[in-house]
Order: sequence, then C-alpha cells, then structure tokens
Amino acid sequence: MNNDFSSPQTLAEIRRDDKFEGFVLVRAAEQKQSSSGKYYLDMTLADRSGSINAKMWDGTVQPPKAGSVVKIRAAGNEFNGRMQLRIERIREAEPRDGVDMSTLVPCAPEDPRAMLEEIVRAADHIADADLRRLTCRLLDRAGDRLLTFPAAKQMHHAERSGLLYHTLTMLRAARALMGVYPQLNPSLLTAGIIVHDLSKLDEMDADALGMVSDYSLDGKLIGHIVRGVVAIEEAAKETGASRDKALLLQHMVLSHHGLAEYGSPKPPMFPEAEVLHTLDTLDARLYQMYEALGRANEGGFSEKVWGLENRQVYRIPDGEVL
Repeated sequence: MNNDFSSPQTLAEIRRDDKFEGFVLVRAAEQKQSSSGKYYLDMTLADRSGSINAKMWDGTVQPPKAGSVVKIRAAGNEFNGRMQLRIERIREAEPRDGVDMSTLVPCAPEDPRAMLEEIVRAADHIADADLRRLTCRLLDRAGDRLLTFPAAKQMHHAERSGLLYHTLTMLRAARALMGVYPQLNPSLLTAGIIVHDLSKLDEMDADALGMVSDYSLDGKLIGHIVRGVVAIEEAAKETGASRDKALLLQHMVLSHHGLAEYGSPKPPMFPEAEVLHTLDTLDARLYQMYEALGRANEGGFSEKVWGLENRQVYRIPDGEVL
C-alpha cells in the first residue's frame, strides 16, 4: 500500500466515494455467502471516532481476528442510508508499522479513575445504611475492571470506560431531577443507578482496550438483568442488609429495560424505578444520536440508526439556533 492520495483522517469523516487508507481495529469479522453464492468478508471496523461496517468482495481472504489491527485501502459507500466501506486491500498490522493504539480505541471522554472516584463518593454518601452497604459491596466486587469496561458490545457506550461514563451521566442527570421532584428517594435512586448495569461485567468478554470479543456463556444463558438480581441477593446476605431494601433494589435492576421484549420481565412499579428506566433509555438514545450526528453533515441527516428504530437524525447547522 502507498499513500499517494489524501483521505479522511477518521472513520467518522468518511463520506460516499471518499478514499481511505490507514489502520483500523477489527471489532467483528466473518465470511458470508451472498444470494448469488459468492463469498465475501463482512466486518465491523473501528477507530477512536466510532465504528463502520465494511465489505470485501473477495471470498479468498480469510476474516481477521476480532481485536486485531489491520491496514486497509477502501472507498466510502452508502447502503440503505448507512455509510459503509468497500475494502480494496487489507493486511495485518506489523510491529514496524508503529501503530498508535490511542487513535484506534474509542474511549469515554472523561478520565476513568476520576469517574470511578465520583461514583464511589456517591455510593459512600447514600444516606440509607442498608442501600449504602449493598451498593458499596457490589462496587467492591466489580473492582478495577470498571476502569476499562464498555457498556455494550456494539450499541450505546461501546467504548473503553463506557460503563463508567454511562453510569456517571445518569447519576448527574438524577441529581438534577431530584431537585425538580423532591418526592424521589435519593438513596434508592442513587443505589439503583450505580448497580443497574454492574453485572455486564459477567455478561461480556472484554479486554483492557474495552473491546468485546463476544457475550460470555453467563451472558448468553443468564444475562446482566437476572445476574444483577442474584448479585444483590448475595450482597444482602453478606452485609446483613434489610431484605425489603434489597427487594426494592432488585426490582429496579429487573425493570430497568422497561418492557419484556427488551429483557425486563417486570415494568417499573415505583417512581425511582421509573426514573432509572427513563434515564437509562435517555442516556443510551442521546449517546447514539450524538455518535450518528458526528458522522453527518451540517443541515443533513445521519445514516439510519438501528438503536433508534432505524430513524435518521438531523444535524442542525451551527449557529442556526441561538
């Protein structure tokens, strides 16, 4: 490969017919067969700016391993309103390439240790002693894995330290809401937000770069919602916390996806559970919107976003709304 043409600097900048040459991270790759019987590579490639689907219409090329770094030459392509890459050439990165991994790994925008410290402080200041003991025990059990763990494999906050960032932004939003709705119980809402996704640590296999190779056996058979309910039960026995308080926290974890079709067998049945579900949904959707807008032109629409019911998102031109 050579560098005889200019190209977008990041995957997020790629538009139709743009040429791109550079190093990218492989999130997923597999060989598939088209309706005509031809084999091709279907890949999800990423850099720090985000991820993109890529196709290589050469059935002789074996799929690279998830988590590996490859150098590609490709062109931008649009399919069903979504940007793709059409790969022309691909090779594995070599030590002599001196790839800077910080340019390839999508990361949360805040320092992970500072985020973890803020969450731990919030747990330490929970007024209700039982909920404080439960929350702190579950945080202790999670440990330093939280510093790098993503919140998802491909959906919202699928980035290094994404789980911390998702939890922290929800906590900050909850503090603002509690000023508007003083009837909300601060101890219960804070505890619910902090613990609601902690069992994702058992649901996915992720490396220190925040890359998820696959869902774990536990994740496929049990899932983070049910595993989270079990973890609270265990923590209650270990700390001697009130069974009734643990039950409320278990319901919040059980219901935070809102509907059975999204994995919650029970809907939220008290205000703090409803707020947890609402903030979880809001934070996930805003993340996906802003990520899509980062790839859209001013005054134009993004590609269709699967997590937003395949909606396109409009990017308001800078300065149009004051």
